[in-house]
Amino acid sequence: MPLSMMEQGDVRSIMEFRGQEEMKRHLQDLGFMKGEKVRVVEENPGGMILVVKGVKIALNRALANRIIVTD
Repeated sequence: MPLSMMEQGDVRSIMEFRGQEEMKRHLQDLGFMKGEKVRVVEENPGGMILVVKGVKIALNRALANRIIVTD
């Protein structure tokens, strides 16, 4: 399921990225890697605040929709 569908407090593993290579590299530079755990700290209509590798990161929903997560 897309990361954008996660709710506050959810923890899941990153399975894959959908989009162009440039976008995938940008996400990897931010710490989003396949197999890495991601936790939703806060969400609002415009975006989400996540914790990846112990670092808080804000993403808009469009970008979060391109990250596929699994239990």
